[in-house]
Amino acid sequence: MSGHVTGAVAALADELPRWVSLLRAPNPGPMTLDGTNTWVLRAPAAEYAVVVDPGPADEGHLARIAEHGPIGLVLITHGHPDHTEGSARLSELLGGVHVLAVDPAHTIGGEPLTEAGEHLGGYGLDIRLLSTPGHTADSVCFLVERDGERVVLTGDTILGRGTTVVAHPDGHLGDYLSSLGLLSAYTGIPALPGHGPALADCAAAADFYLAHRRARLDQVRAAVDAGARTPAEVVAVVYADVDRSLWWAAEWSVRAQLEYLGVATGESAPGVSGLEHM
Repeated sequence: MSGHVTGAVAALADELPRWVSLLRAPNPGPMTLDGTNTWVLRAPAAEYAVVVDPGPADEGHLARIAEHGPIGLVLITHGHPDHTEGSARLSELLGGVHVLAVDPAHTIGGEPLTEAGEHLGGYGLDIRLLSTPGHTADSVCFLVERDGERVVLTGDTILGRGTTVVAHPDGHLGDYLSSLGLLSAYTGIPALPGHGPALADCAAAADFYLAHRRARLDQVRAAVDAGARTPAEVVAVVYADVDRSLWWAAEWSVRAQLEYLGVATGESAPGVSGLEHM
């Protein structure tokens, strides 16, 4: 049986490239872990930096990001508010810098991200878009390289601790499993997640997530075979080891699992508030 995961899913990264800086937003919680990770990437001697995920609309956090200017580009891994709420204000603080996301609603001043494998203007960094839907429909990762050093910015597709929710109905488990399969190719490359510590090996984390999701699917099948019929009933069986205060989030993943298995529940899905961890 696959228990609830609260620790790191792969070895922590001992060291990151010198062109990577972490600014953690002051929004810790059971769903955001230590807070949202804002990553600042600046190639050696480059005038402009690139920011990934501005985080919440916290003036102090946004001012800390702006202090790392000049900043030439802001990238978004997905549209949940704990990653994007501060985007418009940060763009304003930086004099109208472009904010690029898959969702046009979170894109400011430029064109939405659309093409997997697209190389983005990186200011001395090679930044490649990886399409990784599943946590949400608009989730992407970024493969970034400079002088042979590479990192993968994983947003909430892979977290530094625990596992992530598949935010049904926007998120889709089949897409998520495919995205994890894609990320499992990046062996030995650090993963810079949207929450929690950096991990040493993106592929190892993706492989762990794949094994965990398959084990959860086996548990859901067993619960349904034993008579569980609603998402809440499945949660009570499969997520019995999780604090009840988080069962509402577990229900998103269960709805995605039931959909993937072709099990109809006849219930409408609850609204998604935009938080991740499960």
